[in-house]
Amino acid sequence: MNEDQAVSALSALAHTQRLRVFRALVIAGPEGRTPSVLADQLGVARNTLSFHLKELAHAGLVSIEQQGRNLIYRAEYGHMNGLIGYLTEHCCQGGVCEVSEPPNCNC
Repeated sequence: MNEDQAVSALSALAHTQRLRVFRALVIAGPEGRTPSVLADQLGVARNTLSFHLKELAHAGLVSIEQQGRNLIYRAEYGHMNGLIGYLTEHCCQGGVCEVSEPPNCNC
């Protein structure tokens, strides 16, 4: 991933609705979701969702596949992992990073 791709992806995710849509697609896994299912799941108008999906696709964060009359949107895990890799590429000045464990939740 290069700097321009990282900026594009981060810009696309820097909106509450687009971040929610992307997270919903990540949770959906490889089977993806149709826009109507996503709209119902997230409580978003379909035309608004269409705009956000287009922005995520333009940034390379989601893919679109036509199945019959339906469009299936899927998270692009390779692009997501590329972004994470770009952001952490020189973490801890090239040394081993130690991340502390998050506290246990007793909910």
